[in-house]
Amino acid sequence: MTDAPTSPAIRYGVVDAAEATGQDGIDFLRGMIEQRYPAPPIARSMGFILTEVDHGRAVFEGTATADFFNPLGTIHGGWTATILDSALGCCVHSVIKAGQAYTTVEMKVNYVRALMPDTGLVRCEGKVIHAGARIATSEARLVDGKGRLIAHATETCMIFEARPPR
Repeated sequence: MTDAPTSPAIRYGVVDAAEATGQDGIDFLRGMIEQRYPAPPIARSMGFILTEVDHGRAVFEGTATADFFNPLGTIHGGWTATILDSALGCCVHSVIKAGQAYTTVEMKVNYVRALMPDTGLVRCEGKVIHAGARIATSEARLVDGKGRLIAHATETCMIFEARPPR
């Protein structure tokens, strides 16, 4: 795992939709890792970043802070769900072709260990289970620095032809 997934050198922003969908998904995601494209603003807000991508696989790393406390003093499950959703969606993104897009239609999360601000850096790896012409399914695991499972999830995404912006 990297020591500083949200270092100041990272650029954040939104890429033009035509440029993003005008290439295979894996090429676009590799461009983000290589910093040819900015990381999305949510990566800065949530404190995690895409660190690895291969065909059918995506890895995010991040550190949840006390900014994400729930009323009980643990990290809100929404932070955990968001990093899982990012890995689940990006591993699907890595298999789509130029001219395609996708969206999440269903997600299931199992929380197995509390995430605390002192947990430190976590790693979330998503893998495609199946990618068809219109439906893709994926699974992801979120682990701490000692390899202990924090949560795991599955997701279904719909793949469709990208539409030009209006």
